[in-house]
Amino acid sequence: MTTVNPAATTQPATTGQQTDTSAGQVQFGEEFNTFLQLLTAQLRNQDPLSPLDSTQFVEQLATFSTLEQQVRGNESLENMASMIGEIHAMFASDWIGETVTVESSWVPYSDDPVDFQINAPDSADRAILNIKDSAGETVWTDVLDLSDDTHNWRGQKLSGLDAQSGEIFEFGIDLYAGTEFIGTVAPQVMTTVTNVASENGALRIGTSSSLSASVDKVHKVTE
Repeated sequence: MTTVNPAATTQPATTGQQTDTSAGQVQFGEEFNTFLQLLTAQLRNQDPLSPLDSTQFVEQLATFSTLEQQVRGNESLENMASMIGEIHAMFASDWIGETVTVESSWVPYSDDPVDFQINAPDSADRAILNIKDSAGETVWTDVLDLSDDTHNWRGQKLSGLDAQSGEIFEFGIDLYAGTEFIGTVAPQVMTTVTNVASENGALRIGTSSSLSASVDKVHKVTE
């Protein structure tokens, strides 16, 4: 596992501003140093009979403090971004190639069997799979055995024709307890993780079945 060092040297966030934490000190950018020089020169060369107005002096010190906080803040943000990148890399290496389940009603077909699991309540004792095409027409229906861990659809249709690669189908699994209808659930599609990426601050996984989902909606398949 990669060790993250919060004190590692980072690259500058913007041109003209440099940070160096190798000696535990911050070296400020050109604009910041120029401000210090001007303030020092002003204090050294002020008229003793008419010293710098205290209000102006306080305002300039406040400006100095703000600049210092911004420089140190940028340094902290760089360190945080570096650590987040390390975490993403570690997470990706742990997930890529793993078999997972992704809950989805819409499933692309790619000539390979669609393997899936069912998240059914204990009261359910019967399940009927209904598959519709993009036009809403039912193309396949089947009674599923809830005692099986996994199920699959191999692209067969009621018409006798096979599904074509690239077609997208809507899966719905109707659950019953005896003759009582419980509800319809989406399948937990079994697929392989191919990539992990950050999207709007959230981690999402991409899969070999062209399905994607946030990591909190994905579950690894245990052997």
